[in-house]
Amino acid sequence: MNVSNVSRSLSIDADPYPYEFVPAQSALLIIDMQRDFLEPGGFGEMLGNDVSQLRRTIDPNRKLLAAWRAAGLPVLHTREGHRPDLSDLPPAKKARGRSQRTIGDPGPMGRILIRGEPGHDIIPELYPLPTEPVIDKPGKGAFFATDLHAILQNYGIRNLVVTGVTTEVCVNTTVREANDRGYDCLVPADCVGSYFPEFQEAGLKMIKAQGGIFGWVSDSSRVIAALQQAPLTA
Repeated sequence: MNVSNVSRSLSIDADPYPYEFVPAQSALLIIDMQRDFLEPGGFGEMLGNDVSQLRRTIDPNRKLLAAWRAAGLPVLHTREGHRPDLSDLPPAKKARGRSQRTIGDPGPMGRILIRGEPGHDIIPELYPLPTEPVIDKPGKGAFFATDLHAILQNYGIRNLVVTGVTTEVCVNTTVREANDRGYDCLVPADCVGSYFPEFQEAGLKMIKAQGGIFGWVSDSSRVIAALQQAPLTA
């Protein structure tokens, strides 16, 4: 994509109305596509979840990521996890769920949700390039206790295309945080997933409700089509 393309406003058909964005002021933010959440045998499956509900997002994310990279636009990734000494883990979060194994305990892919462990890492299909920032977050939202906002401000970002897992938790929380900080967020429905289909539907409805109270909902094919459209003139 040439300079005139990235500096011109594009429009994507979305709910509740078309999403307008300037590529030069936009970033792709991929939330928590981590091995322990998505891979068979990981922590998510250990808890009894159907990981296929999340794995269906891999291919749409892979195609969108390839198109976004080809356009030369910023990509950022997040990982939810904690320091090995658990100094950033609130007791209330560790106790939540009353599971036999919790954050920091040995799991199928190393210590559960601990930075540096195999399960904490991003799946190979969407692995970050060395030039793509990875935001390690201790909470659900990508802005809490991270430098994400500072990075986006340095990049001059105003628009975010947000993908990843899970729709009703980390994606929804991040979109709400972004909205409060003045970012316009688009969520491609096929690129986000929940272990629970009813939460997937509700999570998307909440984002686009009341005239787009938190953001817009569309799909990856429309985003890719906008990026790949015929050369634009200034």
